[in-house]
Amino acid sequence: MFRSEADYAAEMAAPASIPVDPTRPKHYSSPPRRDRSWRADRAGETLGVAHPTGPALGNQGPDQGYVLKLAKQFSDRLVLRPGEHAADAIDGACCVALRRASLYGRGPIAADVEVGLTVFGFLSEASDELVELRRGLFDEVHHTTIHYFTARRIADMVSEDTLRMAPAEVTESCSGNWKIPFES
Repeated sequence: MFRSEADYAAEMAAPASIPVDPTRPKHYSSPPRRDRSWRADRAGETLGVAHPTGPALGNQGPDQGYVLKLAKQFSDRLVLRPGEHAADAIDGACCVALRRASLYGRGPIAADVEVGLTVFGFLSEASDELVELRRGLFDEVHHTTIHYFTARRIADMVSEDTLRMAPAEVTESCSGNWKIPFES
C-alpha cells in the first residue's frame, strides 16, 4: 500500500503548525536586518587583542572535537608495549595534534594526529628509553578530568619546530634520535 508524505508526517513528533507540503508557504521568516550592529562585547571575545596564553589555557582552534574522529583511524596501527593502553596513546596524541593545528589556525587533520603519535613512538617500534618516558606521561591520561595538566604537559613537550614539520619529516627526524622532537 502506498503511503503519502502526510501519512508519514502524522506519525512524526512535529507540531501541527509545521507545514508538511514543501509548496506551502513558510511558517516563519527572519527579519531582513538587525536593529543594531554586532559588537564583540561578550566575556569570551578577544577580537583585536592576542588570545590569552599560559598554563592550562590550552591551544585554541576551530572544530577541535573532530580530532577524536580522526584519531580512531589510527587505533589499529598503534604499536603498544605491555601495560600501555590505546586510549591513553590516542588522547595524548590528540593533545599534540590540537596544538599543531592551532599553530596553523585551522581545525585538526589526520596529519596532526600522525605527528602526535609518531613523536612518542606509537606508530613504530620505540626505544626502551622513549617507552619509559611515555609510560610515565601517558598512564591514565585518557581520564582528562583528572589528568588535564598531564595532557597539557604532553602537548607542550613537543617543540614548535617539530610541530611545523610534515609527518614524513617527523618520522625521519625521530628515526635517528627520539629526543630531537622535544628539543627547541
